[in-house]
Amino acid sequence: MPGCGYQGSEARFSSFVEALAGVLGHADRASPLRDYCTGLLMPAERKSVEPMAAVTAPSRVAAQHQSLLHFVGQSAWSDEAVLAKVCALTLPVLERSGPVQAWIIDDTSFPKKGRHSVGVTRQYSGQIGKQDNCQVAVSLSVANPAASLPVAYRLYLPQDWAADPVRRSQVGVPETVTFQTKPEIALGQIRAALEAQIPGGVVLMDAGYGADTALRTGVSALGLTYVAGVQPHTSVWTRNNPPPQVKPWSGRGRPPTRLRRDPHHQPQSAKEIALSVPADAWTMITWREGSVDRLTSRFGRLRVRPAHRDYHLGEPRQEEWLLIEWPAEEKEPTKYWLSTLPEDIAFDRLVALAKLRWRIERDYQELKQELGLGHYEGRGWRGFHHHATLCIAAYAFLVAERAAIPPSRWRKTAKRTPPRFPAGYRTRGAADQAGAPRAALDRDCAKKTYDSPGPQP
Repeated sequence: MPGCGYQGSEARFSSFVEALAGVLGHADRASPLRDYCTGLLMPAERKSVEPMAAVTAPSRVAAQHQSLLHFVGQSAWSDEAVLAKVCALTLPVLERSGPVQAWIIDDTSFPKKGRHSVGVTRQYSGQIGKQDNCQVAVSLSVANPAASLPVAYRLYLPQDWAADPVRRSQVGVPETVTFQTKPEIALGQIRAALEAQIPGGVVLMDAGYGADTALRTGVSALGLTYVAGVQPHTSVWTRNNPPPQVKPWSGRGRPPTRLRRDPHHQPQSAKEIALSVPADAWTMITWREGSVDRLTSRFGRLRVRPAHRDYHLGEPRQEEWLLIEWPAEEKEPTKYWLSTLPEDIAFDRLVALAKLRWRIERDYQELKQELGLGHYEGRGWRGFHHHATLCIAAYAFLVAERAAIPPSRWRKTAKRTPPRFPAGYRTRGAADQAGAPRAALDRDCAKKTYDSPGPQP
């Protein structure tokens, strides 16, 4: 968040919220919108409705609680319209550091103890790394190396929920929402982004989505390229082991229309190919600066054709890149990708785009830890999505604030003269004034900022 004493952020926040209020449909929604976003940006431990009511209106907590509860849980404003406005306001600032390079699809989970909140069922939770009761939401983010922003977000509704009219009615699932797999939801989000004319990029996905052949095919059908994580057992044809052709017609019966594999002519797995690559074919590539050091690993690549069930096809699939990461210290390769990026793309550029997916991890980390994405305690469909939309709006404001500050500004701020304190001033936790630790000064400075009247992003 902007540092203590940062000038102008409150005015920009007010302008940002005012612009969002214009798509809510009713003027009386502007005030709870501002208060809710303010609560999300405040340094509270929990970002559910009741704690936010206490920090945004301490003199009338009960009334504020009801106002925010109705606004997020019942008020019929459009999540899509707000997210579209957030995107329109934030993308121009994000693009000052460079054009959008990628569209990243992913999902995130929210463990739940009960089973009555919308979409909760026993399913895999990435947050805890195993099957358990949780909700899962699918998102699409736009990204360049400097920043990223979610532009679509939707709850995955499991089959047992989608087919249960009683539970659907209890939590307000719209009639138009039917069962869709997570890859199907992601493909729908990509179509919507194209229709909205959001600046395009390479579609990035991890192996949970990249293993879905229909999703990769759908992305290509929309005219987009992708870098998709895949599993080691993914089957492919290589130039040294090309795919079969349709069997020539003998002149009797129906002419063959599908590829026919020979029992002695089968595709290979990505892992088999990786293990057969000569040692001198691997290349050390650095793709970006990390928090401590430059990120470098060993990679190999070759042209392949995906082979998954191609015996149902009349011709082989188009060639793609198979990209493999095999760190020198590991016993076997650790990651695999398929990519439809051009054959003449530079090796380091291919790796950099594959690795740009880290931005979605940063999005979710900050949305959960700093903005309370998983703190909503209601059970309904509308409230779940309204809370997420407002978290993304607050996050977008922070993204814009960071993108608007050049590196030189940060250096100048770091060298400024520390503020003067009154004689006898003593920070919390300090043994004496002379020995007051810098961390304590920073905490008090932050407290003065957030305790001052009006919203403090």
